[in-house]
Amino acid sequence: MKNTTTTNINHHKEEHQHHSKNDPSTVSSIDSRFNQTLKNVQGLLKGRSIPGKVLLTRRAEPFDDPSIQSPPFGRSFSENDAGSRDHMHKSMEEKDRSTSKRNNEGANMLNSSTSIIENTSKETHKSPMTARATDSTRVTKFTKELSVPTVRLERLRELGWSGVPPYMRPTVWRLLLGYAPPNSDRREGVLRRKRLEYLDCVAQFYDIPDTERSDDEINMLRQIAVDCPRTVPDVTFFQQEQVQKSLERILYTWAIRHPASGYVQGINDLVTPFLVVFLSEYLEGDVDNWSVSNLSPEKISDIEADCYWCLSKLLDGMQDHYTFAQPGIQRLVFKLKELVRRIDEPVSRHIEVQGLEFLQFAFRWFNCLLIREIPFHLVTRLWDTYLAEGDALPDFLVYIFASFLLTWSEKLQKLDFQEMVMFLQHLPTQNWAHQELEMVLSRAYMWHSMFNSSPSHLAS
Repeated sequence: MKNTTTTNINHHKEEHQHHSKNDPSTVSSIDSRFNQTLKNVQGLLKGRSIPGKVLLTRRAEPFDDPSIQSPPFGRSFSENDAGSRDHMHKSMEEKDRSTSKRNNEGANMLNSSTSIIENTSKETHKSPMTARATDSTRVTKFTKELSVPTVRLERLRELGWSGVPPYMRPTVWRLLLGYAPPNSDRREGVLRRKRLEYLDCVAQFYDIPDTERSDDEINMLRQIAVDCPRTVPDVTFFQQEQVQKSLERILYTWAIRHPASGYVQGINDLVTPFLVVFLSEYLEGDVDNWSVSNLSPEKISDIEADCYWCLSKLLDGMQDHYTFAQPGIQRLVFKLKELVRRIDEPVSRHIEVQGLEFLQFAFRWFNCLLIREIPFHLVTRLWDTYLAEGDALPDFLVYIFASFLLTWSEKLQKLDFQEMVMFLQHLPTQNWAHQELEMVLSRAYMWHSMFNSSPSHLAS
């Protein structure tokens, strides 16, 4: 199959060159794109990675441990898509026949790539037995990585990108964020020291009378106290008084220690995934049925400390998202607008004609990292990918949010300004399951692979 596809691609390349030789102004750019597409396709067929950080898992060579197989989700192509090779072959042939049509070339390339991902996702969804077996092998992989004296963080990022087993999340997230050290001998001591440091900060900044605070600090504490009850209002767990008090302590302490930004509405949402994940080490069952009343003050303090330090590590890479005028978010919203224009010009043009600005809907996405847009039970899975991206997260958010928006491309093109505003404020994600989220992430990865190494694609 590999040789046949490569031969077909080369044959179409020769036809394309014959038809376009009379137009020298287009030969260079089109041929360059074609060569890159050819390289990507051959890489897929040989099991090599397409441009990006993480290897695709259909490899010629086995892993170090022959009993471990590769996962099917996220950035990976699994054994389950073997039955869809004909679909992939067909999409690649159709795409290459269109390379001589300059206006449709980019769109066809994207559609073909998305088609491959969709076929893979559907095949995986049809095989629950295989999915369960793959879950087992993924747990084995994580166990192997976490049991070594010094964790290999890059390998852990590759595994974590496609999802972390829930009971391993607390450990994995601490490592991915750099809060816990990779060296297992140092880990317990570092966590103990950081937790004591948090306690000292709370005593110094929070557990004091208002007479010792400035007017700005009093106003900030009042705003936090107002926002905490509004945090994830559809999850009853967050309406517990003790939970809201923990949120208040974490947020106020963080804001005091980060005066460049202080507290900004939206940061309260960013604490919630950490709170749920670190509480899961002590509480079982559905989050809505959790109660922290039975936890000792020492355990609650440790959980708060972990949330505080992990929030700090996360926001260290995006400080200008929350400083005055939030320039970091404005910059990413502009990149999102440009990316959507390159990927789906019809919907981009429709949004522009209707007079809708991307800032009007996407600002909240970047400010709260989609926590308010998807069911809360999917947030921790989404954050597995966020944290696996590390320092590259802000730029990758642009691709995730483009994929998220274009989930409703056809629908958006039928709406006028007012209808679009209402639709984007109340997106129909309430019934989403993991499959829909995996599709968003898979498209984001594919587009990142295509565009990120070619910045001229996103030039104005």
